Amino acid sequence: MWGAPAEPADSYYEVRPECTDVPKTRFKIKPGKTLSARKWQAAFTPEGQLDIGKTLSRIHRGGIHPSIRGEVWEFLLGCYEPKSTFDEREEIRQRRRLQYSAWKEECHQIFPVVGSGKFITAPVVTEDGQPIQDPLVLQETNSGISASSSKMVKELLSHGPLDKKVIQWMLTLHQIGLDVIRTDRTLVFYEKQENLSKLWDILAVYAWVDRDVGYCQGMSDLCSPMIILLENEADAFWCFERLMRRLRGNFRCTESSVGVETQLSNLASITQVIDPKLHQHLETLGGGDYLFAFRMLMVLFRREFSFCDSLYLWEMMWALEYDPHLFYLYEEAESAASTKSEGSKAKAKSIRQCGKYERENMKNGAKTSEAPLPISVFLVASVLKDKSSKLLQEARGLDDVVKILNDMTGNLDAKKACIGAMKLHKKYLKKVCF
Repeated sequence: MWGAPAEPADSYYEVRPECTDVPKTRFKIKPGKTLSARKWQAAFTPEGQLDIGKTLSRIHRGGIHPSIRGEVWEFLLGCYEPKSTFDEREEIRQRRRLQYSAWKEECHQIFPVVGSGKFITAPVVTEDGQPIQDPLVLQETNSGISASSSKMVKELLSHGPLDKKVIQWMLTLHQIGLDVIRTDRTLVFYEKQENLSKLWDILAVYAWVDRDVGYCQGMSDLCSPMIILLENEADAFWCFERLMRRLRGNFRCTESSVGVETQLSNLASITQVIDPKLHQHLETLGGGDYLFAFRMLMVLFRREFSFCDSLYLWEMMWALEYDPHLFYLYEEAESAASTKSEGSKAKAKSIRQCGKYERENMKNGAKTSEAPLPISVFLVASVLKDKSSKLLQEARGLDDVVKILNDMTGNLDAKKACIGAMKLHKKYLKKVCF
């Protein structure tokens, strides 16, 4: 077993043969390092309780085998509490599947394309809720829905003017469709209409449920892996929903700002502490707002890595910042319970059950009043630090900064990036906290 060669992971996420410019995957399935199906099953007690501490360290050493990635992610993202039993998880799973089904049916009643196996890529309503009847626009819709989409809207209007929330939601549906057909289009998986429709349905339902954020570009990139890794649509939805709980602040927009700007501001502060010369140079070039790093933070490096490597990066990040307390917070939010149990749950949290990055934050928790920054911000800072001399020597304008960063696509090593982020995080905490 230990002497077995590393297995390439590409075969699990097949690329269409005509797509020849796709970055090569660096992630290798390494026996003895990568979390295998056998090791994963061995981490559970007979009742189904998971030894999360051991699992996290193995993920950090070698990632997760693609065959079990989906079920492991459900734990990493806080869908299930490690100490829950098989029976308890099955009960939660069935309850969530019913909830998703109810939301999807609600959406289907408003706009029957949801759940039909098809989707739209052109607007169907105007901003004041009237059906769009321009045949040139409607011809762009998918799989012959064009003829019936305006009819659906007219039927809705026959019951009276559309509710503002309904209009807002329906205005996003074609944008979801446009993003869906662009998402991971190099993968054979998305040659199937049913998989594109599944992605559209999940995003449409999410936009209906999360009225505060709705749908924004970039969400399809975050949701796509869930569809590929989890066969059941409802399970994929809940995995995406948990990921959005971490990232939805990035997508929350006001008239004057986008949520991710807070993280960009944190990135600026970190770079200023870690590499003041680079920060000064970027400010001189007019890049002090760090908007050039916007995409990296919004879609968690999906553009900088191959598909397979980005999944490897994500699971390492989540393993490093894993906090079992997250599950309790999620459950409290779901049941609208009070926060009175939060204190005792926090005390019950074992440091051994936390990821390495989270443990570092816990050690310094008493010294910093602010909430810990996500590891993704340190990942970007680590990439900038790595490219510091090149940026200082060659960047004479913001276009040069963007070009230098774009040239990294496919050339980054996920594990090295995480190690770099951890080192930078430690260095930053030392400088800021002491």
